[in-house]
Amino acid sequence: MKRIGFLSFGHWSDSPYSQVRSGSDALLQSIELAVAAEELGADGAYFRVHHFARQLASPFPLLSAIGARTSRIEIGTGVIDMRYENPFYMAEDAGAADLIAGGRLQLGISRGSPEQVIDGYRHFGYVPADGESDGDMARRHADVFLELLKGEGFAQPNPRPMFPNPPGLLRLEPYSPGLRDRIWWGAGSTATAEWSARAGMNLMSSTLVFDESGEPLHVQQRKQIEAYRAAWKEAGHEREPRVSVSRSIFAIVDERDRAYFGRSQQETDQIGYIDENTRAIFGRSYAAEPDALVEQLKGDTAIEAADTLLLTVPNQLGVDYNAHAIESILRFVAPALGWR
Repeated sequence: MKRIGFLSFGHWSDSPYSQVRSGSDALLQSIELAVAAEELGADGAYFRVHHFARQLASPFPLLSAIGARTSRIEIGTGVIDMRYENPFYMAEDAGAADLIAGGRLQLGISRGSPEQVIDGYRHFGYVPADGESDGDMARRHADVFLELLKGEGFAQPNPRPMFPNPPGLLRLEPYSPGLRDRIWWGAGSTATAEWSARAGMNLMSSTLVFDESGEPLHVQQRKQIEAYRAAWKEAGHEREPRVSVSRSIFAIVDERDRAYFGRSQQETDQIGYIDENTRAIFGRSYAAEPDALVEQLKGDTAIEAADTLLLTVPNQLGVDYNAHAIESILRFVAPALGWR
């Protein structure tokens, strides 16, 4: 059995080919797609977070709204860029959203991806300390966030407060028990995967990782997952960790699918650079009729190793089409692979 959810980048554009023309469209359609996915039996609704772009950004209002409209589906991010985050404010927002959702948040956090602007986190008031990289700053913010989610008191109470305090040091409120175990780190390298294991976070791996060996994406991802699980075991954590991978997968079952994805797609991995010094491998897309798709996916060893699969959706094609695309995987592909 495998949890299957969707991952939306939340793009909007005033292009005549887009059904998502504004930020309002992107937010409201994200809620509707999450509701539809739950009704179809999917397990998760996840959203990318990008600043300075016509894509979804501040995630917690969206996650709270989805939490109030649904009752079962997991709700998450993939990922929040911790370079931009105040861990204290984020802990309050996350606690509130998780309580609204009844403990269903699965928050993916990370150092983030290439940006739309130069050093955008500086506009948010965050500057790396002397001798610290922006990645170091992101991990520092993450460490503080994780500590706050333990719910332990740390702040000295005012001896003459406006309202009565409980005894002892105070913590941030609202506090949501269990959320600390539902934080994921989006790892691009084996080293950060191992770091996230030691920190007690679940592992989130996307269609892009650092090219560390020249092997296909799924092989490198599988090795990353194995290194993560070994580091988790060595750290001695009590619970079992979770691992997700994301993929672009489309079952061609009708003329709409054939029109959108029936022609030549990206059927092989691609190599590129995410900055001047970092070579990365970008995963292939899968698009075929269900029987052929099943055979192709049998060879993806990273999907096999993960407990959660996130299907990247072309959100600008609208809620109805994306619900159809998710349903096609759940109905025609997942059972044949033993995922359902």
